[in-house]
Amino acid sequence: MGLRSHHLSLGLLLLFLLPAECLGAEGRLALKLFRDLFANYTSALRPVADTDQTLNVTLEVTLSQIIDMDERNQVLTLYLWIRQEWTDAYLQWDPNAYGGLDAIRIPSSLVWRPDIVLYNKADAQRPGSASTNVVLRHDGTVRWDAPAITRSSCPVDVAAFPFDAQRCGLTFGSWTHGGHQLDVRPRGAAASLADFVENVEWRVLGMPAQRRVLTYGCCSEPYPDVTFTLLLHRRAAAYVCNLLLPCVLISLLAPLAFHLPADSGEKVSLGVTVLLALTVFQLLLAESMPPAESVPLIGKYYMATMTMVTFSTALTILIMNLHYCGPSARPVPAWARALLLGHLAQSLCVQERGEPCGQSRSPELSPSPQSPEGGAGPPAGPCHEPRCLCHQEALLHHVATIANTFRSHRAAQRCHEDWKRLARVMDRFFLGIFFSMALVMSLLVLVQAL
Repeated sequence: MGLRSHHLSLGLLLLFLLPAECLGAEGRLALKLFRDLFANYTSALRPVADTDQTLNVTLEVTLSQIIDMDERNQVLTLYLWIRQEWTDAYLQWDPNAYGGLDAIRIPSSLVWRPDIVLYNKADAQRPGSASTNVVLRHDGTVRWDAPAITRSSCPVDVAAFPFDAQRCGLTFGSWTHGGHQLDVRPRGAAASLADFVENVEWRVLGMPAQRRVLTYGCCSEPYPDVTFTLLLHRRAAAYVCNLLLPCVLISLLAPLAFHLPADSGEKVSLGVTVLLALTVFQLLLAESMPPAESVPLIGKYYMATMTMVTFSTALTILIMNLHYCGPSARPVPAWARALLLGHLAQSLCVQERGEPCGQSRSPELSPSPQSPEGGAGPPAGPCHEPRCLCHQEALLHHVATIANTFRSHRAAQRCHEDWKRLARVMDRFFLGIFFSMALVMSLLVLVQAL
């Protein structure tokens, strides 16, 4: 800073000492005007003729580029062009006295400049002014155009991520002058976006300006400021392709575990694999999101999908237990036989092999073992006659025993088949339920992207 001031003082000294013969006609007039204006001028005091007079400063901001939006630290970095205009009562002249010269350009460090700073600054660097020239007109109007890279705090709300919109305010005002000494006002109703470079992640909806007059606890006089509110809307295409669409496809794959045959041995493995995949995507999402009280929309969708997959896996285990009920299991209850194996199986088109769709097998009671007619006791006694009827009765007794054993085996097999059929009905029912849930949740999230 000292070196720059040294070079500036040396340049002014050379300008004052430069012979007028070395300059052209316009240059001699500009040099004469410069010497006349700054002969007794000081940039340390507010340039007003009356100390009770308020100096009006007009502020204009042009947004050039969004450099970075740090959502985790909630810091917005912008590249701005800032224009300030005010009237200096001590820098006025008659253009006719200087050959019609009505404006000159001089270093900004030579004139008084308003101490307008960014109130919500978010970096530790000292506020500095760009070393650009100012345009000085004959009526005392000073126009100062300076580029600036600002880092401002911006509260980020990720409740609707990745379809969220953000509002980031940039508040400019004088740091030491109150409203009775310096009044700042915006030029126009909004910042200019004519030279804005489009951002790949954010779409700018506007940047309206608002003037406020506040009274702080440190001081009794009011302090005016100008707040430019940057309205941003996130471009969600990248997040939909990289985070949301894979989750939608995985969530639609999870209910297909109910469609796998129980004998395949992969029903539970599919549910666990889907749950692990969703966990990996959830970790990737958590790394890119700032810590906040509100859960983002895509996070809610992930948690709902993981809960659905967990319940579907638990139901798959229960249904597999029904499928593997052995011959020793109790028969299917009458209400389940009538409601599930009857009406529900018919509506879901779950039929046995060779049975046409829409016609379910009528419920049958499991036959109980029957004893042969006339009793199953032993023969009346030994008979020594070869053609006696008692030998035929013994043969009939053995045949009846074999028939009863076959009937019992058929009844046990029928009970086992009923439990298998009940498991297929439950698989088909929960397949429709969970697939509909996954489809509805996915559509509700994807419709936000339209």
